[in-house]
Amino acid sequence: MHPIKFLTIIILALTITSCGSNSEQKKKDFSISSNAKKNTISNDNTLTLSINNTKNHKIDSVSYVLNGKKVSENIDLSAIKLGKQNIKATVYYNGQSQNASLNIIVLNSISPKIYDFKVINEYPHDITSYTQGLEFYNGELYESTGRRGESKLRKVNYKTGEILKNIDLAKEYFGEGLTVLNNNIYQLTWERGVGFVYDVNTFEKKSNFKYGKSKEGWGLCNDNAVIYKSDGTEKIWLLNSETLVEQGFIQAYTNKGKISNLNELEWVNGRIYSNRYQKNGVAIINPNNGAIEGVIDFSSLINKITKQQNWDSLNNVLNGIAYNPETKTIFVTGKHWNKLFEVEIIEK
Repeated sequence: MHPIKFLTIIILALTITSCGSNSEQKKKDFSISSNAKKNTISNDNTLTLSINNTKNHKIDSVSYVLNGKKVSENIDLSAIKLGKQNIKATVYYNGQSQNASLNIIVLNSISPKIYDFKVINEYPHDITSYTQGLEFYNGELYESTGRRGESKLRKVNYKTGEILKNIDLAKEYFGEGLTVLNNNIYQLTWERGVGFVYDVNTFEKKSNFKYGKSKEGWGLCNDNAVIYKSDGTEKIWLLNSETLVEQGFIQAYTNKGKISNLNELEWVNGRIYSNRYQKNGVAIINPNNGAIEGVIDFSSLINKITKQQNWDSLNNVLNGIAYNPETKTIFVTGKHWNKLFEVEIIEK
């Protein structure tokens, strides 16, 4: 190799190494510390932030940002969303600036209330339905079912079990949750990253929509303005009801930690009700911050249904929650269950 070329390469390598060292060195100049123990704190506390200044630079000012909004070094957590949160700090010193970040977990300060239930009525339910989504709209019950080659969208007479309207999904799709808003039915599919929009009266497919950052399609509900979507994690995504674009999310947390596998969703009197896949409980979730405020134990319902010979206890689980505004009661069923239960919720 020509000596000049060799020298050039050596200088370039030294320059890159030097820049890397300076960059690493700068990263260590400042860090954020807080009063959160093991970076976990409950939302009835004030989070206090400070800057570790290892090089004793003269700091001119510090700017903190949480969830895209500027905050002070003392943060009242009562109005902050629960779950994993990222705090960013920009430190200004000696005509320069450096960034630092800190991840914390915000827990709910109150443990969930425990609820029981009373069965008011039992209705027939199609035992072949692998129920995924269930919702009342204008007094009619709509149901989405799953499994590839068996997925359907239906309107059902809930008192008799009669199928009033039915369409089959293409065989490549695994149907998931649904919700109905402004005469549109929104139905999810599981792993394909696509949902469908239908006319509620004709079941004619009007359009498709793609998911954004959400992992998969599991459950849907709405509050007459926003559509909420679960993806099998602890996250519930907020979708613009017109564009179906994800505009953020909440994370379901108790006073102990996160609750994942959130599945079918239902909006009930200002709260999101969500069952957990392969569990017998339904979580009552605050849509503003993700706090799980209550849990309903439906485990005894399994003793009230007829089990097929090929019963699969891991798959034939509780799934399907629907609130009927006309009766002000909740309806629940499960995958391949032969009954639909109308229930009254009771606090223990």
